[in-house]
Amino acid sequence: MSWLASDHCDILLVQETKSQDVNFPIKAFRDIGWHVVFHGQKSFNGVAIASRHKIEDVKYGLPGDDADKHARYMEATINGVRVATIYLPNGNPAPGPKFDYKLDWLDRLEAQAKILLKCEIPVVLGGDYNVIPDDKDCFDPAGWAGDALTRPESRAAFRRLIHQGYTDALRSLHPSEIFYTYWDYQAGAWQRDHGVRIDHFLLSPEAVDRLERVTVDRDPRGLEKPSDHTPILCELRS
Repeated sequence: MSWLASDHCDILLVQETKSQDVNFPIKAFRDIGWHVVFHGQKSFNGVAIASRHKIEDVKYGLPGDDADKHARYMEATINGVRVATIYLPNGNPAPGPKFDYKLDWLDRLEAQAKILLKCEIPVVLGGDYNVIPDDKDCFDPAGWAGDALTRPESRAAFRRLIHQGYTDALRSLHPSEIFYTYWDYQAGAWQRDHGVRIDHFLLSPEAVDRLERVTVDRDPRGLEKPSDHTPILCELRS
């Protein structure tokens, strides 16, 4: 909450809350004047959207498979911008059933992203994609070869999202610079800067037209008992 209270952003997309809805800390957000909606599960998954502004037209879950009860996706409209918080499946071990689920989930995300494009309003698809799009997004490409996050099928699915009309916000402004958003807790990965970039903002053309800045705030990863991810920030003009 101190990070939000420090005026870092107007909208926060959260993934992996690992909380049932009944246990979500809604009061903590309301105490600082924020609105929040959430879609949770016991012990794993879970997503949320928090904002200084009113949150409207909330949709829970990724369409396309009624049998999938994982709390990994939620959409809402805030000040005329359609935002989605995404916690894409990891997919390991690959190949295998978990990787098949990841690819199916990516196919469903592609279908939903296409529907959102047709709305012709600013759309922001943000969160933990569990995809390392390119070797430059990884400190050790050879060591990650064959992982579900770097397999050709995962990268191809990520590219299909972009090719249908979305833009990787960070790469649009920083095509070559090295950025990481995740460092494992093991083997001193943070201290040695052995990270990967798996948290992304994909923007519709209407959102790209308003894009001002994209940065990665590394500071929270260096705190005591941090998340293994750190925030990525995307600024759009009003």
